[in-house]
Amino acid sequence: MTGDAIGALRADREAILEIGAGLTDADWAAPSGCPGWSAADVLAHMGALLRLVIDPASMPDAAGLATERAQEVYVESRRSWSPARVLADYEWVSLPAFEALEGLAGLDLEVPLGDLGTYPAALVPTAFAFDHYTHIRADLFPPRGPLAGPPPPSDELRLVPALDWIEAALPQQNPGILAALTGAVEITVTGTAARTIQVGSGEPVAEVSSGAPELVRWITQRGDWEQLGVKARGDERQLGAVAQLKVF
Repeated sequence: MTGDAIGALRADREAILEIGAGLTDADWAAPSGCPGWSAADVLAHMGALLRLVIDPASMPDAAGLATERAQEVYVESRRSWSPARVLADYEWVSLPAFEALEGLAGLDLEVPLGDLGTYPAALVPTAFAFDHYTHIRADLFPPRGPLAGPPPPSDELRLVPALDWIEAALPQQNPGILAALTGAVEITVTGTAARTIQVGSGEPVAEVSSGAPELVRWITQRGDWEQLGVKARGDERQLGAVAQLKVF
């Protein structure tokens, strides 16, 4: 299954602009689900990533830094901005960035993304769709985030590209854990965007069953299996390793 990453990004853009227009300065200043970041910082991060697509020279130099540290540098550079400026920057930069990302679809080349791994160009937009999906729903809205009201939908449009990224990124971002597995573990995604993701090699020795929204949360370490109602059976040692997987 291949998702429409650009369609997902456009849908989430519309949602965040509508939500953002109704927020107060106090809402923007509230702590998000990302430790040390406010709600405004989360959107500043999303805007900064998109600006890297079309105008990387305008961003602070983060060469050589690990991904998480680089994101802190970008967010810190925007922390003095007003919420209105953060929202306006995101609104402006997102459309040309989406167009540039859409242009990657026909390119037959590999794109290095630092410590996140190296991916086919056509897959890079799913990284941004995953980032949008996760930050909006898991960091801006309850139970981790501060914003009231229902989050944007977790539908097929948004979830398929998010899971496309997870499936591609998981082996590159967790080589040590996967190398230690002594048998395969099947991650069965149920409901919307259903699929099976196998980690490890050989005959399956365990199975994890999870809805797609729950998978996004536990694979980013934003919730544990018990909290999210994830079902697991089989080799407990292998299951313990799989519970530690993390995708950025």
